[in-house]
Amino acid sequence: MSRHSLPLRSALPLLFGSLVPLVSASLVGCKREPRAEDAAKMKVHVAAAADLALAFKELGAAYEKESGNEVVFSFGSTGLLAKQITEGAPFEVFAAANASFIDDVVKTGACFGDTKKTYATGHLVFWTKSENAPKTPAELRDARFTKIAIASPEHAPYGKAAKEALVKSGAWESVEKKMVYGENVQQAFQFADSGNADVAIIALSLAISAKGHYEPVDPALHAPLEQVLAVCNGGKKDAPRLSAAVAFVEFVGSPEGRATMKKYGFLLPEESVGPR
Repeated sequence: MSRHSLPLRSALPLLFGSLVPLVSASLVGCKREPRAEDAAKMKVHVAAAADLALAFKELGAAYEKESGNEVVFSFGSTGLLAKQITEGAPFEVFAAANASFIDDVVKTGACFGDTKKTYATGHLVFWTKSENAPKTPAELRDARFTKIAIASPEHAPYGKAAKEALVKSGAWESVEKKMVYGENVQQAFQFADSGNADVAIIALSLAISAKGHYEPVDPALHAPLEQVLAVCNGGKKDAPRLSAAVAFVEFVGSPEGRATMKKYGFLLPEESVGPR
């Protein structure tokens, strides 16, 4: 039996502090009839920021093979996913592109504060299909860039960071009229990939495996993108599902999980990114 098939074993508190007593306490008085599903595989419903789409699909397949559980992903903008979770959407894990949204759902009781775990520091890049990727925000003023795609700054952390970088660099007023907005960072990438934008300011995790070219955005130009995930109650108190959710979160931070995350550009604070 693999180490991930028993998520609440003795080593787990080292990773999540008081998670076990917290989850156990939350389930006191929760009585239900045993289900055949409990003895078989569990479905873990994961709400994840759009920049995680490629990495989590690969990581999810590895987790399913390792644990026997099934992972069902819903990718979107972090802000919209947080809203769904606070309204009772049935997710057992929330992987956000910014820590503040995890804090918000924890305050509502929809997710467990003791399970919060930073899984990466996000990185912004300029991405183009051609070799003309800009190296600085000032280059976006150039006539060759008529449309610039970013995620919506209103509810997408990568969109907010992109706007912050343009504002802080002094380029925003000159390029604002060129902006096109995706609902999330993945859609912003699709605009540039399809030719509906000349350049996109997106997550490294999307650019790193795409056919094209990217240049890093100076991280000093925007607030840090601390990417955090947490276990949530799934809209109901269900001990077996929560156990499977804990196992998935543990897997993300395991050596195998970290290798996959790094492959897609989800780096730790001490790691850096160069151009391609």
